[in-house]
Amino acid sequence: MRLFSAALSATALAGALVMATSGTAQAATGDVVVFKTELERLDTYENPPDGACYSLPGTAHVLLNQTDSVVTIHSEPGCMFPGVPVQPDHGWHAPASGLTGPFSFSIG
Repeated sequence: MRLFSAALSATALAGALVMATSGTAQAATGDVVVFKTELERLDTYENPPDGACYSLPGTAHVLLNQTDSVVTIHSEPGCMFPGVPVQPDHGWHAPASGLTGPFSFSIG
């Protein structure tokens, strides 16, 4: 009976550890790179966490998804509405922000 209790306790502990770690945030592996203009440095977002939302600068011109996750481009600054998915190892050419307003992108 003692052996059964020990095995049951070990199983319960292992299950609790799996459940405790399953809710932790994952991060995309790689970079999201934003080109703005020839006069500005590139913006690089390294290993951005899933669910994160980033506002793009008004001069954003090209976004490169060099991560292992889908990046979604949104046509508003808060990542609230559905957007255009950019698959890993693909890019997106941004229209001028003055035409449609500020953009944002989210991970995952």
